[in-house]
Amino acid sequence: MLKLENITKNYVAGDSVVEALKGVSIEFRKSEFVAILGASGCGKTTLLNIVGGLDKYTTGDLIINGRSTKKYVDHDWDTYRNHSVGFVFQSYNLIPHQTVLSNVELALTLSGISKEERKQRAIEALCKVGLEDQIYKKPNQLSGGQMQRVSIARAIVNDPDIILADEPTGALDSTTSIQVMDILKEIASDRLVVMVTHNPDLADKYANRIIRLTDGLVVSDSNPYESKPAEINEAIEKQSKKKKGKKKNSSMSFWTAFCLSLNNLLTKKARTLMVAFAGSIGIIGIALILSLSSGFQNYIDKVQEDTLSTYPITIEKNNMDMTAMVEAMVGANEKDDHDLDKVYSNDIMVDLFTSMLSKVYVNDLKSFKETIDNDTEFQSTLSAIKYSYDMNVNIYAANTNEKVLKVNPSNVFKDVLGPAMSQEIPVDTTLNVWSEMLDNKELLDSQYDVIHGSWPQNYNEVVLVVNDENEVSDYALYALGLKDPDELKGIMDKVLSGQEVISEQTNFSYEDICNVKFKLVLNPNLYEQEGKKWVNIENDKTKLKEVVDAGEEISVVGIIRPKENISATSITGTIAYTSDLTQYVIKKTSEHKLVQEQKNNPTIDSFTGLPFVKTKIDMEYVNEYLKTLTPEEKYFYDMMVQGKTDEEIIAMIESLVPNTNSTYEGNMKLLEACDISDPLFISLYPKDFAGKDYIEDYINNYNALHATEEGKEIRYTDYIGIMLSSISTIIDAISYVLIAFVSISLIVSSIMIGVITYISVLERTKEIGVLRSLGARKKDISSIFNAETLIIGLASGLLGVGVTVVLCIPINLIIDGLAGIGKIAKLPLAGGIILVVISMFLTFIAGLIPSRFAAKKDPVIALRTE
Repeated sequence: MLKLENITKNYVAGDSVVEALKGVSIEFRKSEFVAILGASGCGKTTLLNIVGGLDKYTTGDLIINGRSTKKYVDHDWDTYRNHSVGFVFQSYNLIPHQTVLSNVELALTLSGISKEERKQRAIEALCKVGLEDQIYKKPNQLSGGQMQRVSIARAIVNDPDIILADEPTGALDSTTSIQVMDILKEIASDRLVVMVTHNPDLADKYANRIIRLTDGLVVSDSNPYESKPAEINEAIEKQSKKKKGKKKNSSMSFWTAFCLSLNNLLTKKARTLMVAFAGSIGIIGIALILSLSSGFQNYIDKVQEDTLSTYPITIEKNNMDMTAMVEAMVGANEKDDHDLDKVYSNDIMVDLFTSMLSKVYVNDLKSFKETIDNDTEFQSTLSAIKYSYDMNVNIYAANTNEKVLKVNPSNVFKDVLGPAMSQEIPVDTTLNVWSEMLDNKELLDSQYDVIHGSWPQNYNEVVLVVNDENEVSDYALYALGLKDPDELKGIMDKVLSGQEVISEQTNFSYEDICNVKFKLVLNPNLYEQEGKKWVNIENDKTKLKEVVDAGEEISVVGIIRPKENISATSITGTIAYTSDLTQYVIKKTSEHKLVQEQKNNPTIDSFTGLPFVKTKIDMEYVNEYLKTLTPEEKYFYDMMVQGKTDEEIIAMIESLVPNTNSTYEGNMKLLEACDISDPLFISLYPKDFAGKDYIEDYINNYNALHATEEGKEIRYTDYIGIMLSSISTIIDAISYVLIAFVSISLIVSSIMIGVITYISVLERTKEIGVLRSLGARKKDISSIFNAETLIIGLASGLLGVGVTVVLCIPINLIIDGLAGIGKIAKLPLAGGIILVVISMFLTFIAGLIPSRFAAKKDPVIALRTE
């Protein structure tokens, strides 16, 4: 039951008010065909829109099934239009980018009907209007009459109580008009049909009630109706039952909104592609910046890691803090603030003198090592930790048939030049060819290629390190015994005599290198026990050969080469071994009989069997010395001291007894017996400069924590930090510039997408009106345009990422040609995904205002838009 009570409708036009309806009162039957006639501008369409809930009356009341609509809110009107009203428009108002079936399904979609039921009911409605064979066509493929029948099918598909037809035959020929009117008359058999028309002949022929309007007033009603109290009660009861089995409020799912927008965009493929490309320009700019910045950052990180792997933070047990001196020399000390009006002195001499005369600090590395070994957070900032000890790994050539050759520490220069002369030339006579590699396989793999064999797997395996030209210095070859060191004497003689010396380049196959064997000899094994004494056997070639032959075999298992374009490498020697070998040597040395004997008797010199001399030798010491002699030695001693005074005997003993200045610490150092928990150096290899800063803060916090404990403070000189302190500033500056570019690109992209969405709103204004007439809520309209912006954002993001990937190819070629840095521009996968998400998010944000604007459009005005 539908009733209008004294309805008025006023429009504001500029400074004046136009009265479209002036107190219209009409009551409609549950089922009848009502035709409303009148001249243009008399208020017919306004009346129809008020009945359909598209327009709101100014005063009066619209009563639906006995319920006043004065307190209706937006969702009440949306539900009313969706469930109770069907519209048939003069201009059809079909959505052009949807198929016939989809157009009819729209009202059901808003009702929350399942997909299968929607399709079935839409096909049934199309069959009723004779269009079952046109369901998959687009509206522009139909005739005017067919499009109007689609409009009727859309109006009846949700089985509404009321059908409102606004000039349904106004754009049709007479034959088609009759077909449409026949359909409407049939529909009016079981529901209310209200038709606005200018054609009185059609009204007379088909309508069973004709209402005429003039200037907003009802001037005649051919079949007026006034409900009876019983009918009103029946309507109210019916409405109450509807509330109990309440229909769902109209609602459009986001997927429906997405499909509507996608179909709309696909009907304008060329323009959509251009819009997406325009939207992707900002993304392309950002993606290129990200590709380059990411590539350069990775390159910088790699350079940092490689540099820091060569120049670690090294903490020495015995350390002289030279920080102030070095900072003064390089100008990195703190600057004084003053005006630039005079010439001022830069006072560095105090720092220089203070540093030069500073005392040596003894760092408690044992406690510090224990602390950092148990701190996983600290270790996470490092690529490696290297502990160095006061020892050498004594290595000999395995082939001792011709001679015994010590290859580490090497004695090449000393053997060739002699001890005296070798000290006069600026050459490190203890230059080591062997070095311990870092305990970080990932870092090593990033710096070196294994060109033959493999990395060491066991403590007794080593690798040979060649340069980028597969070369090894001839010094290393002589030191390793791969070239005969005796050749150097001949070369030296020729150089001294002024003869020209032509060096010949030699080469070795990979297999030859990996067949090379060495022997490991522990320092205590170079001593042999004789009674209570231990005697060095290095000068006894026979015994030394036996010791070397019995030594642990060391094998070369691989050959490694620095990677191309690597900025720095971490291995300094030609032969690289693992920390396992160092630990093995320390462990075996500690277990040796001589070392154990010395540890168990810290007051007795194991080499002489005598107590360590702490003061001048006296007769008590002489008596102890006599106890260490054999009977034969005791016999000769008695003959030599006959007739001598105590002073003469003491003087004689001082000249005979070796190592009278030896100490326990000195002996342990000579035996290279180290405590693995107490290193001589700790080398910390930060992953990057941020990690280095963390280490510095960590040490400062460590010192603060142990400030009250004497000898616990850790001191060191950070040479690399002082020299490279400007790099962090440069990186920060580059980052700020890139952020500025990104910000500009994002702003431009957002503004452009907002404009594009607003244009789309203007283009789809009529569609907005159609959807609102079907019961779509304001938020549903917002969802449609939000979905459109998300689709554009997705397309822009994907297109931008794709174009960036393609552009990276020539960019890499250019950078490689100019700077020699290959593949610097590379968009990270995560970065690409994030950019697509950002693109969608930005377009969504940019489209919020236009989508809100679309939602607020007046459906009546929207339907009038052409």
